[in-house]
Amino acid sequence: MKKSHTLIVGAGISGLALAKALLDRGLPVEVVERRTAERQALGTGLYLPANAVRTLQAIGVGDQVAKRAEPVTWQRLQDQRGRTLAEFEVSRIWGEVGRCLAITRGDLHEVLRTAVDGTVVRHDTEVRSVSDDGTVTFAGGTSGTYDLVVGADGINSTVRRSLFGGPEPRFLGQLCWRFIADDTAAIPGITEWTARLGGKGRTFLTVRLNGGRVYCYADINSPVPTAPAGDWRALFADFGGPVPRLLDQGANAHFAALHESENTVWTRPGTVLVGDAAHAFSPSMAQGGAMALEDALVLADTLATGPDVPTALAAFQARRASRVAWVVSQNHRRDKARNLPTPLRNFTARRAGERLFKANHAPLHALP
Repeated sequence: MKKSHTLIVGAGISGLALAKALLDRGLPVEVVERRTAERQALGTGLYLPANAVRTLQAIGVGDQVAKRAEPVTWQRLQDQRGRTLAEFEVSRIWGEVGRCLAITRGDLHEVLRTAVDGTVVRHDTEVRSVSDDGTVTFAGGTSGTYDLVVGADGINSTVRRSLFGGPEPRFLGQLCWRFIADDTAAIPGITEWTARLGGKGRTFLTVRLNGGRVYCYADINSPVPTAPAGDWRALFADFGGPVPRLLDQGANAHFAALHESENTVWTRPGTVLVGDAAHAFSPSMAQGGAMALEDALVLADTLATGPDVPTALAAFQARRASRVAWVVSQNHRRDKARNLPTPLRNFTARRAGERLFKANHAPLHALP
């Protein structure tokens, strides 16, 4: 394929990973990002399962990520009182795929940004619309025409809304809070506490980071996508173990209502969606970042080997559709399980926790 001029809209994880992969293959690329570089660097933590770490290695930044990350070797499921329901080595889930890591979003973004030639990324540049002929109109009235436009601009993607139509992302009935805390007790690996209160499923999860820190994630079921009144931390006041002292550090937690994209077609003749712009979904499988990174690698491969852009995009859709669909289906199963009666959920975790995790992730062992 001739060296098509590509514009990537969005300089997040998928956009920067794609830019790195395309540049490595000698394909010219520009990246635009509506946020300033300072605002984009904000964020909390990120768990990178083994298929994500494998993809980062293939993109050429795996060693740099590992230097900033914390290995995740154990996973533990507990009830709200801190009683262990299941515990297993993460390597038993992923086997030869490789190790799992935890990192701050800021650190991962910095690694990817550093790996990309700084001249290809323009911050504080907002896209207003995209046309089928590859014309992109920017805020301020300027425009440009490209052989390929990639929407890597998140769940509220302007590229998707301009060209793809379809339903808006739907609310999943869950609210979440994320923050990073100091971890004086050195909580190992991933630990998840679950409970129900007044019909609300609740989860508090920790992932150990480097530097004596821990990434904290909390969520509840909710019929509406708005934060409840009062201090959200009161919803988890009955949780035991280290949760109370971690909550003391969560006053400024990042709040989000969780949504899922219902779009299943991510390509048009000269446009493609990747990452959350294509397939935002529940964090139950911790595969959002992994799927975004895999999108970047697969799209770069199909563009580098295809005879033309439409053919490459068709190959991308074909390679990604079933894999993403699997993750979505497993998310739905896991989200449904969180609403089982507490005795049944706890019994299932004790008897089959590790086996269920293996089954959830088995198809992801294969290369994307």
